[in-house]
Amino acid sequence: MLFWSVISAAFIGPGTVTTCSLAGASYGTSLLWALTFSILATIVLQETAARLTLASGKNLGEIMLLRHGSGGIWICRLLAFGVILGCAAYEAGNLLGAVAGLKLIAEPPSWILSIAIGIAAYFVLAIRNISILTRLLGLIVFILGFAFILVSIQAFQDPSRIVVNSLVPNFPENSALVITGLIGTTIVPYNLFLGSGIGQGQSVGEMRQGIILAVLIGGLISMSILLAGTLISGDFSFQNAARVLGQSLGPSGEILYAVGLFGAGFTSVVTAPFAAAITAKSLLSVSPIQTTYVWKSVLCFGVIFGLLQIKPIPVILAAQVANGLLLPFVTWQLFRCVNDTNILPEKFINSKVQNIFLILIFLVTLFLGGNSIFRALI
Repeated sequence: MLFWSVISAAFIGPGTVTTCSLAGASYGTSLLWALTFSILATIVLQETAARLTLASGKNLGEIMLLRHGSGGIWICRLLAFGVILGCAAYEAGNLLGAVAGLKLIAEPPSWILSIAIGIAAYFVLAIRNISILTRLLGLIVFILGFAFILVSIQAFQDPSRIVVNSLVPNFPENSALVITGLIGTTIVPYNLFLGSGIGQGQSVGEMRQGIILAVLIGGLISMSILLAGTLISGDFSFQNAARVLGQSLGPSGEILYAVGLFGAGFTSVVTAPFAAAITAKSLLSVSPIQTTYVWKSVLCFGVIFGLLQIKPIPVILAAQVANGLLLPFVTWQLFRCVNDTNILPEKFINSKVQNIFLILIFLVTLFLGGNSIFRALI
């Protein structure tokens, strides 16, 4: 479970904290169902990507190259460029989110915090043992999760309503973009390459248990953030959220929110370069030294923009377009690969139920991708 919690660490970042808190503050618990769908979809996609690797001995990028032949080289290169671009673009936001968490409880200059977080992330990424790295990130996820769960306890006024809203779709007025954000911030394309790249050496049973537990815990954390958001009144900002929670829960509420926000930011500061490196290795078959250059470049990109206190807006817009195209494409590739008897033994091929789930997820990601591109263009 700790090993696979790197998947949760990758999708729970400042963007998740912002989107889930905003959803809770604006619509109460009525959008919990979107997180339920996201959690189930993430489990299905991650299990499929990891099963491909365990059954074939090849990672997702190698399998795609095998299926497409020599013409697939350009497809893999474009995919790699899109995923690495997205990791680099969001790295600055991850770092600024971690800084914002620390600024809620301390007042050192932001540039000092940016450098300190960048150095800490560098040393964590320098750990060459993937097993140790993923477990370390898993522990941080549990710490931030514990903080948000404690904060959200105050929102458990009507448990039956929470259960109903977690299972029954509801579309409040003007909630379409927030619903899209809740799903899009949980289902991310680079996580599929990350999960495929680290899963070798496990049995299918171990992999399934680890992914299900880790993603469920990540989903529980996201739901806790949304529930904590229901306690927030007025315009949403990290400062306002911490202040309101401090008023509701006492000083501990503000501190716990700060710890959770910092933990979400820091784990994403580490996992974005890590995922970029795994993706480069998977899709481009680069050497270990070149892989090191990839994660160092992504980390430096984030630190530089963090020091400048700006987000790389044009690059983020480009990344949104890239991710909008990547998510349905990668989902469709997974569907094709996991039903290909030339790649997988018969016992690892998808069942009819699994295929129905994958097709449904493909249609939703196609909508999300189109919406992401539309939002970027306007």
